[in-house]
Formats: sequence, structure tokens, C-alpha cells
Amino acid sequence: MNEQTVHLANDTVVGAVAGGIGAAGFFALLIVVVWQIAATWRAKMLAAREEQYRQLVVKYQQLLEDNLELHRRSIDELTEARRSITSMEKMMREIE
Repeated sequence: MNEQTVHLANDTVVGAVAGGIGAAGFFALLIVVVWQIAATWRAKMLAAREEQYRQLVVKYQQLLEDNLELHRRSIDELTEARRSITSMEKMMREIE
């Protein structure tokens, strides 16, 4: 083999190795980019879910406060009804 053929073969091997390294680097870059896009999307989804949970907590808190107020009113009305019944029973006993 002459020197020019060996030099050409070496250039071909070096070119193939460089191309392989370049392709591997390109695919690694694509993987990283896709990975980061997926991570960003996941973070946005988690943040949205967290916001929905906060809204549910606020709604639940309001409903709980409303329920507590209704319960207090019911107790007040029941207490008033008991007073009226007790008063009527007392009047009935006095009439007898």
C-alpha cells in the first residue's frame, strides 16, 4: 500500500469516528432537551394541581363556616323552642 492510500484510510476512519461522536452528541442533546421539556411540563401540571387543591381548601373552609353558622342557628332555635315548651308546660300546670 502506498502512503496516499494509508493517509486516505486514516482520514476516512477519523471522519467516521468524528461523525459518530457528533451524532452521539446530537442525540444526547436531543435527549436532554426532551427531558427538560417533560420536566417543565410536569412542574406546570403539579403547580396547577396545587392551585386546584388550594381552591378546594378555600371552598371547603367556606362551606364548613356556613355549616357551622347553620348549626349554631339550629341550636339557638331549638333552645328557644325548648323555652317556649317549658313555658307552655308551666302554664298548663298552673291551669290544672
